[in-house]
Amino acid sequence: MASPNKPVALVIGASRGIGRQIAIDLAKHNYTVIIAAKSTSTPSKDTPFPPDPNSPASTITTVAQEINLLSPNTAYPIPVDVRSPAQIDNLVAQTLRLTSGRLDVVVYNSGAIWWSSVKNTPFKRFRLMQQVNPEGLYATVQAVLPVFERNGNRGRIVVVSPPVYSRFFRGKTGYAIGKVGMSVLTRGLAMDFVREGKTEMAITSIWPAAAIQSAATEMNPAGADESRKADLRKPAIFSDAVLGILNTAAHIVNGMLALDEDFLRDYCGVTDFTKYSLVPGTHPRRMMPKKLPVLEVEEQDDEGTRMDSAAARGTGSKL
Repeated sequence: MASPNKPVALVIGASRGIGRQIAIDLAKHNYTVIIAAKSTSTPSKDTPFPPDPNSPASTITTVAQEINLLSPNTAYPIPVDVRSPAQIDNLVAQTLRLTSGRLDVVVYNSGAIWWSSVKNTPFKRFRLMQQVNPEGLYATVQAVLPVFERNGNRGRIVVVSPPVYSRFFRGKTGYAIGKVGMSVLTRGLAMDFVREGKTEMAITSIWPAAAIQSAATEMNPAGADESRKADLRKPAIFSDAVLGILNTAAHIVNGMLALDEDFLRDYCGVTDFTKYSLVPGTHPRRMMPKKLPVLEVEEQDDEGTRMDSAAARGTGSKL
């Protein structure tokens, strides 16, 4: 059973790469961590440990083992397929049983990737991305909001999704539809929190400014090329930014679509990013624009007559 005195973080998509790093670093900062993803394993004496963190040999089992070797009874692996809302509900229920009802932070890092033109993105692949990316996040949010409300309207959600800008759609439209949808959920839920006076609840999206070594880049032949490693950063930059978000007041980060480098510079005082370069002495190419469009309009606060379908059907409170 987890210690009732430690904050609890549920990291979904924590078996490899960036998610694994986030889980490990949360544990180092005194969180009890629930490690969730599809992949499990039974490590043997003949299996190298810890395994390559970007390979299929890295699972929720091995990540929890890594953490617990350093800090016993800190990490708990729970398998989940985020395409199933029922499994997500069960994941949250199991988390609460392990933590005596405590849940402070949810990080949604699960993701399905297929980067190609619309013509070359089969519908089956498109549907998988929508199930794992926006639908899995939406089901997770629906499962955890009642928990946060019961715990005094306190809680943080961190989503791996990008700022919204036109170039992101190019060459990967099917993927972008889901990922931008996740960012829309971040902005919209943040507005709900403000409207409902939930000042200690926040949802924040975060995305890398430069490419990060991860399972995704390892699967990409270009990213796996030794000559391209100079354009990669270590996943620690992303987990440091997540920790920075969690240590920043809720009203500041609520609804923010952040970039890891920019957040660390602007809110955490980081000025030297060379320690994050995968290849020492290199300066990875920034893949994100330096300046992003502002989404707010002058009529931002003019809702007119607001429609609430839940209230109209008697299934929710009228706002």
